[in-house]
Amino acid sequence: MSDTSNKRLPKAERREQLLETALAIIREEGTDALTLGRVAERAGVTKPIAYEHFKTRSGLLIALCERIDVRQRALMFAALERAPARLADVARVASRAYMSCYTTVGPEWYAITAALKGDEEMEGFRQRVLDEYAAIYRDTFAAYAKLPGRELHLRCVGIIGAAEAIASEMLRGRTSEAAAAETLASLIVAWLPAKA
Repeated sequence: MSDTSNKRLPKAERREQLLETALAIIREEGTDALTLGRVAERAGVTKPIAYEHFKTRSGLLIALCERIDVRQRALMFAALERAPARLADVARVASRAYMSCYTTVGPEWYAITAALKGDEEMEGFRQRVLDEYAAIYRDTFAAYAKLPGRELHLRCVGIIGAAEAIASEMLRGRTSEAAAAETLASLIVAWLPAKA
């Protein structure tokens, strides 16, 4: 148990403690061992506290996904801000950030998302995240690509689909992170005609 488990914490700090505890359980015992009761017990709080924060096991797993996603987006935006203002460079930076996200998050991400396969709430969350990434890419590449808005958006949806497939190959050990990022960057440049 952590030193903060039995102390009265502000709600945000307690939530963070419970999320850290949940990640530790997943890391050590797998997602099958993850229940709100187990998280509460290990964090040294009562079950109602865990239920107050997450309502359901799916709610806890989605909160873990959101936490990981927020951190990874911040890293991606920081990398994009430093990118030179050319389509090829922005594509390279975005692709490296995307693949790096998959390798740095760790196996917990995959265990969490696998545990929620088929869960209606999780499927809604997953689709929202993919839609948001397509919009981020559309907005990022709009300054560099010579395409009308709707066509650019559809191509970015395709880019995200390709990124997911390439990342899957990388995670299966069929390609390196560098090769995966370079392949994705080359697809982006090929699919988005650059402004003159």
